[in-house]
Amino acid sequence: MTAPSCTRSLGARPCHGTRSAALGRSWPSPPANGPRPSPLTWSATPGPCGAPASATRAPAYTASSKRPNDRAARPGFPPLQRAQIVALACLEPIAKGLHITHWSSEDLARQAVADGIVASISPRTVRLILDRVDLQPHRTRYWRTTRLDARFKDRAEKVLWCYGNAERLARKGYWVLCADEVPNFQVLQRTPIRRAIPGSIEQQAFDYTRHGTVNILTFLVVHTGRMRAVVLEQNDAAHYIPALDEFRRSHRRLRGVYLIHDGGPSHIAGATADYFGGCHGWWRPRPTPARASWLDQAELLIHAFGDRYLKRSSWCNREEFIDHLAVAWPEYNELYAHPFEWTWTNQKMRRWFERHGA
Repeated sequence: MTAPSCTRSLGARPCHGTRSAALGRSWPSPPANGPRPSPLTWSATPGPCGAPASATRAPAYTASSKRPNDRAARPGFPPLQRAQIVALACLEPIAKGLHITHWSSEDLARQAVADGIVASISPRTVRLILDRVDLQPHRTRYWRTTRLDARFKDRAEKVLWCYGNAERLARKGYWVLCADEVPNFQVLQRTPIRRAIPGSIEQQAFDYTRHGTVNILTFLVVHTGRMRAVVLEQNDAAHYIPALDEFRRSHRRLRGVYLIHDGGPSHIAGATADYFGGCHGWWRPRPTPARASWLDQAELLIHAFGDRYLKRSSWCNREEFIDHLAVAWPEYNELYAHPFEWTWTNQKMRRWFERHGA
């Protein structure tokens, strides 16, 4: 059975079960209301190297030497032809004798003419037709296959209960905390970087110098959306436990923490279990089900933080990157931190489990 998939690009539609909520302003308290950042938009259609803008204009495919009016752009375009173009886009290209792996709007326009669906149609019109039915044959996403058994249901219920009650628990002195690592992040130096100017996007050299790797451990406080980042010399239990202990010492006023993390080796190691047992219930681990790390909201945090602070930059050495990280996560908390409103509740999970878990 397949687990709900999620799109991880920043500014795209949120992961299944999540929505952006209000901006956070302080570590211990819920955030104040604020504007939601608008998704970024950009053009992903490159033109020929050195060609003028007119060279990227999409051609119209026609069966004759004359270019008739594009009927699809008019309100009277027959619904049957629209439906046929949608049906064509739902086919694999091999069904039409083509060996491309997926359709582009140019391919669909050419094939629609070849099949006699229309006399002429432009790629832009094809995109408009598909957009009206929310069909995007040029896009894909991954999912992970989860074993839906009683153990999955038990673990998922505990994690989702924590999300649903995070604010109530915080008022009683218990935090819901998510943890996840970015293992072996490559510290790269790219020179030169040509910053964007009017008429030209930012450009980076393809070649780079590699200055080793860094293991980053991130913590997410669910009810505020605020984070903390810690550098681990190695991604193992011997370094995970001190990071947890430092967090506990920094928040002694709390009565306890519900810790949501995946089944990584450092999380399920015997030494980690012994550490939890010696904390007399202060740490309350809630591991995600096997192959269901998408239930850990820290994965959403890593993408939100990484897109703003880890991509498109250059570091001269490992120490410079670590210094950058030390000032980056507090700035994220001040400017961007916000809780994720998790809408995939236990009730919804159980209905989903009933349909797919047999």
